[in-house]
Amino acid sequence: MMWSGVKVLVTGAGGFVGSHLVESLVAHGADVRAFVRYTSRGAIGSLSLLAPDVVQAVDIRRGDLRDSTAILQAVDGCDIVFHLGALISIPYSYEHPREVVQTNVLGTLNVLDACRRTALRCLVQMSSSEVYGTAQTERISEQHPLRAQSPYAASKVGADQLADSYHRCFGLPVTTVRPFNIYGPRQSARAVIPTIIVQALAGSVVRLGSLHPTRDFTFVGDTVRGLMLAATTPAAVGQVINLGSDQEIAIGELAKRIVALTGRSVPIVTEEQRTRPQASEVDRLHADNDLGRRLLGWHPGVSLEDGLRETITWIREHLDLYRVDEYAV
Repeated sequence: MMWSGVKVLVTGAGGFVGSHLVESLVAHGADVRAFVRYTSRGAIGSLSLLAPDVVQAVDIRRGDLRDSTAILQAVDGCDIVFHLGALISIPYSYEHPREVVQTNVLGTLNVLDACRRTALRCLVQMSSSEVYGTAQTERISEQHPLRAQSPYAASKVGADQLADSYHRCFGLPVTTVRPFNIYGPRQSARAVIPTIIVQALAGSVVRLGSLHPTRDFTFVGDTVRGLMLAATTPAAVGQVINLGSDQEIAIGELAKRIVALTGRSVPIVTEEQRTRPQASEVDRLHADNDLGRRLLGWHPGVSLEDGLRETITWIREHLDLYRVDEYAV
């Protein structure tokens, strides 16, 4: 599909993945509308880090996912909607589960209702591998049981089920994409890779929570490419599709690799207060990406080492945007 002139809405456009998706869509010639959360400062999040000509090419709409009128106005006239907007912090969901559910579940309901009122080609619902919980099989396929181990994960299960119900009940063309752990330039230090990099570059020690859990990391550019393929593959409608590297690595080993790539000698220590509640810890995530390969022709193109090098370089050049004591938990 050619993107030139296609009217696209990206919710959560001010976030890490959203800003990369907006950047790619503009580069492909799409007519992009970006929905960002309203703040009194008029902030646009990570979109502010894009080149000025890219930002100028985007129709930025400010509002709240919980405001059905704002969402209806944002969706109006769009051909394709990428619904990335969500509160994504797992630790935050322990403290404020009601806000997370209202934003992630009711916000998704507002998007779905708005999309029913327009002649939409496709709605791409971005899920999360957290919905699977700790892997019960060696590789997690799309048929793996859903087992929410945090209020955030539960809110994403609810959002995904709503999206599926709107496809089944109303024929809404929905494709749900489940990325595994995404990383890359512009990511917040709340995520594990940036927090390791920032501490390794500017601190005297790298402090982390549990080191034994394994994760499956995918570079943000590969994830964006998968999202765009999902939106333009008719056979993907009604499907849930994993986007992951099919490689797992323990957090402790990951930290060692990152420290080595920074060229510094920094000890790695575990701090109990930075671990999740015991029953909430997801011990293992390892994607089965076979369906994405077959259905979308998608595969990860950036190796973990290359992606880490690019991310380290970007953070090194933008270290002023980070706090050394802003650790992931």
